[in-house]
Amino acid sequence: MILKKGIIRRAFFTSVVVGSVLLLINHGDTMKTQEYPALWKVGLTYLVPFLVTIWGSISLGGK
Repeated sequence: MILKKGIIRRAFFTSVVVGSVLLLINHGDTMKTQEYPALWKVGLTYLVPFLVTIWGSISLGGK
C-alpha cells in the first residue's frame, strides 16, 4: 500500500506535537538542568507517535 501524502503530513504534525509533549514529560527535569538525553531516546520519542499515526491510518483504510 502506498501511503497518501495526507497521511504522512498528519503523522509528521502528530509526531511533532505528541513527541514534544512526551519529551517534556519524560526528560524535562533533566533538560532543565542542562543535561540532555541520548539522541536515540529523543529520536524514539518522536518516531513512535509518527509510526502509531501511520499504523492507525492504514488500519482504518487511510480515512
